[in-house]
Amino acid sequence: MTWVLRILLVLLVVRALWRLMKGVFEGAGYMPPDAKASRPVKLVRDPICGVYVSTTGRTLVAHAHGQTAYFCSERCREKWERR
Repeated sequence: MTWVLRILLVLLVVRALWRLMKGVFEGAGYMPPDAKASRPVKLVRDPICGVYVSTTGRTLVAHAHGQTAYFCSERCREKWERR
C-alpha cells in the first residue's frame, strides 16, 4: 500500500514540475513547433472615449472626409458623426 502512495506522490510532483516548466517556457516566448501561431490583432483607439477596439469582426466603423474611425459603441459613433 505504501508503494502505491509513493508512486502517486511522484506522479503528482512530476506533473506539477512539468506544468511549471511549460509555463516558464511559454512566458519566455517559446512556442512548440506544432503550436499554431495566432495572428496578432490590430487595435485602434476609439476617438471619443479612448477605448482600444479591434479592427476586425463586428467593430463599429464610420467613414468621413477620407478618414476611417473605429468605435466601441453606437453612442461613441453617433457622437463622432455629429462633430
